[in-house]
Amino acid sequence: METNSIKKAVYINAAARYSTLFLGLLFSAVLARILTPEDYGIVAVTVVFTTFFSLLSDLGLGAGIIQNKELDQEDIGHIFAFSLRLALVLAGAFALFSIPMSYFYGNPVYVPVGILLAVSLFFNTMNVVPNALLLKQKEFKSVALRIFCACIVSGIAGIVLALIGLKFYALVAQSIINSAFIFGWNYLSTRPPIARRVRRESLDRIRSYSGFLFGFNLINYFARNTDNLLIGKVMGPAQLGHYDKAYKLMLYPVNNLTHVITPVLHPILSEHQTNKEYIYDKYRQVVKVLSLLGAFITPFCWFACSEIIRIMYGQQWLAAIPCLQWMSLAMWAQMILSSAGSIFQSVGDTKRLFLSGSINAVLVVAFIIAGLLEGSIIAVARNVALAYNIQFVATFYILVHLSLGLRCRDFLKGLLPDLAVMAVVALSGLCAGLIPEQQLVPSFLIKAGIMGGTYVAALAATMQLKPLLSLLFRR
Repeated sequence: METNSIKKAVYINAAARYSTLFLGLLFSAVLARILTPEDYGIVAVTVVFTTFFSLLSDLGLGAGIIQNKELDQEDIGHIFAFSLRLALVLAGAFALFSIPMSYFYGNPVYVPVGILLAVSLFFNTMNVVPNALLLKQKEFKSVALRIFCACIVSGIAGIVLALIGLKFYALVAQSIINSAFIFGWNYLSTRPPIARRVRRESLDRIRSYSGFLFGFNLINYFARNTDNLLIGKVMGPAQLGHYDKAYKLMLYPVNNLTHVITPVLHPILSEHQTNKEYIYDKYRQVVKVLSLLGAFITPFCWFACSEIIRIMYGQQWLAAIPCLQWMSLAMWAQMILSSAGSIFQSVGDTKRLFLSGSINAVLVVAFIIAGLLEGSIIAVARNVALAYNIQFVATFYILVHLSLGLRCRDFLKGLLPDLAVMAVVALSGLCAGLIPEQQLVPSFLIKAGIMGGTYVAALAATMQLKPLLSLLFRR
């Protein structure tokens, strides 16, 4: 019964997520032909810091509201009152922070950009409690619909503003409109009370759980953004723009396959937080789906990265091709790894989630610095991919062996057929590359056809096809 609940929620989330993905790709493709890599690089630098402030805006409160089943309306009112105060402080702090940021990067444009993005930060902070309430009530359809509508409104606005010559300010406005639209709709749907003062006892009820989760998110932020910070400083915004485009393309399948599942895992599995074997059994099914899908996506993106970049973004982004090719090697590991946090949260073990994040942060940052010392953006991309694959092994040892108390060997053994499928698909991609060069779109379709057909055949040969179809479509 619980499996069906997860599937239903995933299907709802997937429908809206993929619709949003298609629109996002469409809007991004249009904007990439209007704006320059430098425009994207300027915003990419600023977004690094807005992401950091966004972590401060959550403090793990959203997940704590979902996990704690004993919070009443009065507690919610005090937590929401805290969020309001936090939103005002963070927005003001970020607006002021834009001044030293402009000096650090030697560009005064970061001051007005930072002040504008502070507005987006305010709405994102205010949305933490309403969004958590919707997820706790398992209103996955409502959450997905809001994201879809916000994508349409903000995307159209961004294109219009870019066409009238606002350059990178069009991307900034897109962010503000998106966050304001989602918060407004979520607030009107949930109507959380706002207490006049903040009662400490209400925050204490979720403090321990939320504190370690916040610590993990903070460390993970630095691990994920050190590359942007240093590339922007050492190599300049144009190089960062190419790297950032490749990195975001690598995250498209990770986010848009994994993240249709992970948002629903915690709200549903947290109902069984004391039954670790039950949670692990449901999670293994999720991992199997992600692993088998990643077994095709990883080699396909390696062999078709040139076509993907040129079709989506045009000839001015050719420098992003080798970056995407190396980063594609991390897709399989990233797709599975991105779901692990929901399981740590579901069993209430955010302390070990924090431990895992600390170890992985040191690993990733060390590999990024090593790549920068080589003086090549391609070396950074290669090292990032290698670090994420090592991170995969470390994280699942902590999750399966330490948090769930089960055998890590059995978990990894279940992934061996998936790796065999991936190897066969990669071999077919190598053969497809021997075909004489075609036009851009035909070349993409030929590779997709050959590798896709091989993938299905490999699934059938390893007896993985029926289990995959069963997990995806069985009711």
